[in-house]
Amino acid sequence: MESGISKTKKNRLSEKLTPYIFISPFYILFLIFGLFPIIFSGILAFSKWDGIGEMEYVGLENFQRLIQDGDFWGAVSNTLIIWVLSTVPMLMMALILAFTLNLKFIKHKETLKALFFLPNVTSVVAISILFGLAFSSQTGLVNAVLEMLGIESINFVRDPFWVKIVIAFIGTWQYLGYNMIIYFTGLQKIPKDYYEAAIIDGATTFQIFRLITIPLLKPIILFTVMMSTIGGLQVFAEAQILVPTNPTAEGGALTIVYYLYQTAFGQNVYGYGAAIAWGLVVIILLISALNWYLTTHRIKGEK
Repeated sequence: MESGISKTKKNRLSEKLTPYIFISPFYILFLIFGLFPIIFSGILAFSKWDGIGEMEYVGLENFQRLIQDGDFWGAVSNTLIIWVLSTVPMLMMALILAFTLNLKFIKHKETLKALFFLPNVTSVVAISILFGLAFSSQTGLVNAVLEMLGIESINFVRDPFWVKIVIAFIGTWQYLGYNMIIYFTGLQKIPKDYYEAAIIDGATTFQIFRLITIPLLKPIILFTVMMSTIGGLQVFAEAQILVPTNPTAEGGALTIVYYLYQTAFGQNVYGYGAAIAWGLVVIILLISALNWYLTTHRIKGEK
């Protein structure tokens, strides 16, 4: 009798534990590759370590250095300029493309969505190499076209202004279709009655877009703005592929993450590299909070 009761308890315990066993790989991987690096980087930010010897606690020394570091603020400036040049026009074009694709007279919508989304599933390294070849100062396709038009060739990679344009263009090209798909999905959820009523009332396409589409897509617009902000401020691979050696803040290609990579993994200064990472976290939080305010609270105040 007792053995039967014990078996029943074991079966119940097994039934309770089984779901947790199946989901445990996710949490184990998260603890190893997610939570642990965050905690360890927090410890590193207050330490001095070259990756081999013993850690030395230095308090706020790394953050004091960060505030006074001209290269860091130059990298911040480059990153913000690239983010503005890439994210703002990209989101606007994505919304316009989604609205246009949602119109009734547009055919082959699935094919068009697949074509626009294709760059997003392509390796960012491959895309950066492709654009690096296209904008090469010597054998690049863009300069070849400029010379055919009688325009002097441009050293896109070495020019501080143009290298930001190229990096921003890579980000725009890669994520335009992704955001367009998100907006298009949101447009599909808007009741058609709103559009039909607006057409009956004589509203133009622009009025429908401004007075119906944009207000009803506010939550989705907020999501894309927040995600594009987080991703845009972490730009690295594009800059690293275009300028693989000796990047400088004055050269235009040194972004925050590139500076972090150069400091931590190039110079083996892991403590200060961790401080740069946490500085980036603060910048992302501040800009995300500003975006949240501009897209929600300010609109509510105007109402």
